[in-house]
Amino acid sequence: MTQDTDLPTALNLPPVDPLPPETQKYFDICTEKLGLVPNVLRAYAFDIAKLNAFAAMYNDLMLGDSGLSKLEREMIAVVVSSINRCWYCQVAHGAAVRELSGDPKLGEAMVMNYRAAHLEPRQRAMLDFAEKLTEASHRIEEADRQTLRDHGFSDRDIWDIAAVVGFFNMSNRIASASGMEPNEAYHGAHR
Repeated sequence: MTQDTDLPTALNLPPVDPLPPETQKYFDICTEKLGLVPNVLRAYAFDIAKLNAFAAMYNDLMLGDSGLSKLEREMIAVVVSSINRCWYCQVAHGAAVRELSGDPKLGEAMVMNYRAAHLEPRQRAMLDFAEKLTEASHRIEEADRQTLRDHGFSDRDIWDIAAVVGFFNMSNRIASASGMEPNEAYHGAHR
């Protein structure tokens, strides 16, 4: 079996053809709003049920109501992806941090070493928690949650931080295992 060079991963999993009307509409909205269909969505399009589950969880965590700003959620995504060395997510979410912050240096620092970034103490505490949860989740204890509370995070915010961390640890592994390539447009975006 030969690899389709237009596939977003190293796996030979072509998209359902034709895409169901609802999926095609979703992809058309992505193209209209983003100028592209993110390769992660294209990668999941071989199985519409999996695509829908992934998109629903992503949209809820990253775009839904939360005490965390969209920028904070993207910062978590980048820190987790940087720890996991996920090529796709570092590129894609690094671009999102650049866009949401209006600061290209912040996006670069977040990808390379969030400790080098000029962060508010609240953001630093959030990212330190995300790092610990990614590297050694079994070591999270009440003192870690209390540190977040001391920086103004509610218990719901702590749940949301943990949910974003968990989601990106999962998606990093899928992206790395499948050889997912970031869209070319992400590399130069918002610089």
